[in-house]
Amino acid sequence: MQVTAGAGPRSRPLPPAYAPSVVLLDLDGTLVDSAPAIIAALAAAFSELGLPAQAPTELMRFVGPPLVDGFRLYAGLTGAANAEAVATYRRHYRRTMLDSPLYDGVAELVRALHARGVPLALATSKHEGYAREILAHADLLDYFTVVSGARAGDVGGRKAQVIDSALRRLGAAGADLSRPIHVGDLHHDVEGAAEMGIDCVGVLWGYGDQEALRGAVAQAATPAELGVLLGVED
Repeated sequence: MQVTAGAGPRSRPLPPAYAPSVVLLDLDGTLVDSAPAIIAALAAAFSELGLPAQAPTELMRFVGPPLVDGFRLYAGLTGAANAEAVATYRRHYRRTMLDSPLYDGVAELVRALHARGVPLALATSKHEGYAREILAHADLLDYFTVVSGARAGDVGGRKAQVIDSALRRLGAAGADLSRPIHVGDLHHDVEGAAEMGIDCVGVLWGYGDQEALRGAVAQAATPAELGVLLGVED
């Protein structure tokens, strides 16, 4: 089983097991396959608001960054129009968000990390309350010491901000922060982790690819490979 070292400037040889003291996990594209529910809710919101329709490949650009940024960058909406778009999307997404399935092997990895005594934090740009509901629906919430996401009004939802919040809250809970690592599937994860001065492992089963994750310290093709890297699988 092979874990591929990243090709970016921050790459370096890795030990057989990274042995992190805490693990921060992204949600969309890392733990759950949420893209179909997100794209359907976006399409419904665009239709309701009378915005020009976008193809599913275009709507995929909204997966990752905070919603306010997505509607600003990819629909040209600002101010009150942006806020209305976010609220409309959330009304549609709220109906189907729990339909997003876990990726195969993810639940086992989360439980294995918890069994090893590794504190876990969710670090997502999604609304924190929604993230908690999704984890609870998947029977994984109790394995996480911290759930860090966007607050009301999409405040603090950029990846570096949710990572910073997760680390602060882990520290307040008494976790050892000497060897933190973030795990995610998009360049937002790599860049947010780098901004906070920690490494990121890129996962290839989500919505990114090897090129998007080239700045990651390593890349894993499956949850089992990620488990090898994090020291919970032989």
